[in-house]
Amino acid sequence: MKTLGELKKKYVKDPAFREHYKQADVEYTVIELLIRTRTQAKLSQAELAKRMATTQSAIARLEGGRVSPSIATLRRYAEATGYKLHVDMTPL
Repeated sequence: MKTLGELKKKYVKDPAFREHYKQADVEYTVIELLIRTRTQAKLSQAELAKRMATTQSAIARLEGGRVSPSIATLRRYAEATGYKLHVDMTPL
């Protein structure tokens, strides 16, 4: 049986796989950032939802990657956790 690392090495040679992997990597990075920000603010999903005037299930969907947040949603999330949203781009 191959390890995940071995499979990744094999498939990363395929340009289509590489592109999908990069997109997924960015999405997971955003999800991790959201969860880390909320936990550092010592907020539960329910407490954050109340601050954002939404529902706990909406926060769960956001943190679960089941929705693509708008910039406005990310800004509200950041502010509700005591942070400021910062967006950056880097050269390819």
